[in-house]
Amino acid sequence: MTTDTAIPTPPTPPIRLTVIVGSTREGRFGPKVAGWFADHAGLRDDMSVDVIDLAETPLPAALTHRPGPEDAEALGAVTPRLAAADAFAVVTPEYNHSYPAALKNAIDWHYTQWQAKPVGFVSYGGISGGLRAVEHLRPVFAEVHAVTVRDTVSFHNAGELFGPDGRPKDPAGPGAAATVMLDQLAWWAQALRTARAARPYGT
Repeated sequence: MTTDTAIPTPPTPPIRLTVIVGSTREGRFGPKVAGWFADHAGLRDDMSVDVIDLAETPLPAALTHRPGPEDAEALGAVTPRLAAADAFAVVTPEYNHSYPAALKNAIDWHYTQWQAKPVGFVSYGGISGGLRAVEHLRPVFAEVHAVTVRDTVSFHNAGELFGPDGRPKDPAGPGAAATVMLDQLAWWAQALRTARAARPYGT
């Protein structure tokens, strides 16, 4: 007499989420927002988190030429980490109704690293909460074939919302918004990772 033995399903690797701190200005608020968000994402069992701070990993000033040997070190600190990511969360302020130049520079120095991967946004600012920067970023990421998720995390008058410990004074609302966005990133990241494995994007 024989019995059927179930074949165990291999565990699904965690989604590799890369959090990008988009502001490089002196005195910036971004690291507080990014630190809180990265910690929140890190509580999930289905994600591993990598934080790229563009102030600590500066890229060449502008993409006016093909990358050369002089660019290798700067790009080497960022490009492989973007390539390894399954999903991105961009932490951005709003500068003059748009997003920081350093963030656009980081996007422009790369292309295939963004393709067929989901992007979420965590924005902060004054009364608009950085949402105008987010709306400007959506078509930019569409141009590099990334998929932006609908829901965002937004901090209006952000300086008043965080305590001295670098955490939101009232974490319930931001935490709920972050969970919704992370759920969407996880769904898209898993679906697109499976699709890329079955058929490389663009083929």
